[in-house]
Parts: sequence; C-alpha cells; structure tokens
Amino acid sequence: MDPKTIALWRVALRLGRLAGERKARSTLPPLFFVTDPARTPDPAAIAAQLPVGAGLIYRAFGAADAPAIARALRRIADARGLTLLIGADERLAAAAGADGVHLPQRLLGQGPRLRARRPGWILTGAAHDARALQRAALARLDAALTSPVFISRSPSAQGELGAIRFASLVRGARLPVYALGGVNSCTASRLLWTGAAGLAAVDGLA
Repeated sequence: MDPKTIALWRVALRLGRLAGERKARSTLPPLFFVTDPARTPDPAAIAAQLPVGAGLIYRAFGAADAPAIARALRRIADARGLTLLIGADERLAAAAGADGVHLPQRLLGQGPRLRARRPGWILTGAAHDARALQRAALARLDAALTSPVFISRSPSAQGELGAIRFASLVRGARLPVYALGGVNSCTASRLLWTGAAGLAAVDGLA
C-alpha cells in the first residue's frame, strides 16, 4: 500500500475512534475514496489498493461504461471488504449491488424517498455549508461530505473553508461529517481536533 494512503488511513482511523468516544460508534468507513472522471481515470486500480474497511464513491456522471466499471468496483469491494456507494444514480447502484448512494448537494431532497425505497442502503450527501448540512440531516442521510476544506483541484471548488471554519460546521451539524477537498497525507493531521467523522479524498488517494 502506498505510504501516503497509509498516512491518510491512520488519521481517518483516529478520527473514527474519537467520534466513537463522543457517541455510538458508526458503521461507516473512516475513509472514502471519491472518484473523478478526469483526476482518477482508473478508479479500479486505486480501489484495489484501498485499506480493508475503507469506502469508495463512484461518480459516473453518465459515462457509457458506468455499468461495467460499477460491477468491477463491486468485485473489488467484495474482495477487499470495502463499502461501495454510487453517486446520484439509484438504478446503477441497484444493478451493481452497491451498498448505497451518494447524493450531490442539489439532490439532497431525494433522501427521504430514497430511504423509504432502500431502507438498508447507506446514504451520504455533499453539503458545503451550514444550511446544506441541515438539509442533509432532515433528509435522513447517514453522513455528509463537506468541501473544500483545503485548496482543491476540483473545478467546482470555490475556496477553502480551512480547518477552523470546517470544525465550526461540524459542531453545528446533526449528522456525521467527512472532510473533503485538499485532504491528503500532508493536510489530514490538521483535522484531528475538528470533530470530523472521517476523511474523503480524490487526489489524496490517486
């Protein structure tokens, strides 16, 4: 396993343990790999190197080969004990046998209906500010991914929150919050005091 991945995993495990001390321990993975078509063109190769117990969120964005990739990721997840979520596509998630769905912020309102249809699924969502975190909690999601905590190469990143502002958002949230955006082996340790439930990364695991 890559040393940078090991470093991220160690911090994520510490965050998970700290979160468990504050309240009932979550069954969610402490670390999520989030795919991106441009920045992670071979998600299977990265997924195959993830630590046992990690999670991955496959965001297909309508790619024609999405079903094949999702099935390949399911096989890797089964072999390595990973949690597989599919971004914004209930049908693809069901067809691939995924463990749940990750909703973009604009689709957080789908949470209650999705929960009713798929009561056994893990549901997460993107929530980039306090209002969105409130919506995610009301939508009965299991967790939210908040970004960008640090400087990120994501085209949608508007400017880093920073660890202090991120910690404030976590304190006000009514669901577990993962740090995303610029999270890597160098920045992860700056989040240990924030109350985050875990870490999520794109480039940091690529």
